Amino acid sequence: MKDRFSHDSAGYANFRPDYPESVFKELFKLCASFGTALDVATGNGQVVRHLTGKFKQVKATDISGQQIKYAYQASNLEYSIQPAEESSFSDQSFDLITVGQAVHWFDFNNFYAEVKRLLKPKGLLAILGYGLIQSEQNFDLIIGKFYTDILGNYWDLERKWIDENYQTIPFPFREVNFSNHTIAYSWNLDQLTGYLQTWSAVKNYKNQTGKDPMPQVTRELEKAFGERKEVKVSFPILARVGRV
Repeated sequence: MKDRFSHDSAGYANFRPDYPESVFKELFKLCASFGTALDVATGNGQVVRHLTGKFKQVKATDISGQQIKYAYQASNLEYSIQPAEESSFSDQSFDLITVGQAVHWFDFNNFYAEVKRLLKPKGLLAILGYGLIQSEQNFDLIIGKFYTDILGNYWDLERKWIDENYQTIPFPFREVNFSNHTIAYSWNLDQLTGYLQTWSAVKNYKNQTGKDPMPQVTRELEKAFGERKEVKVSFPILARVGRV
């Protein structure tokens, strides 16, 4: 798995969107029991904060110790630095395994083999993510140009799985229907540009060109804001949920 986020773990923790409670209310209705859950590639703990209130014990792993440094904390939560595809946990340890905005970085075959080893009978795998940010038309045009025209050649190949809404990833499980959900915020300019700054393609652009692509898009967004303090933004949630 590629580590694309250790370089700006604080920014990732501050600006990455969180999943709404509606996602987990639906997910928990599908769970057979609530003993132990595992969140893989946990990042700053966007998913585990929802799990700790429901499960007796929650484990969370990531390959980045820097990410975990800024992660959410709870008394029934334990972090460890481990890859998604191979962990130290015992067979059939978990009632639920979750992945948030990360499965596209994994070796699918090895990860899915690990999931099948770790899940209890009737256990559930939930792959979550979110698509490209959406807003009003003038903001979408600016962000779309930034995403495609400026950063287009600097996205890792794995980004295609998100662009295809996770519908084309391998998924060797008995799939469970899951509703459409949306993340919605009202963001000011700093929040919007702070989020864009966390994109892996921004880092790739800087590393490969020695230039920062953010000032130009920030100026364009600032002009679009005008006298407004905030603009509504949303993210379509991507979900694949299934059992072994």
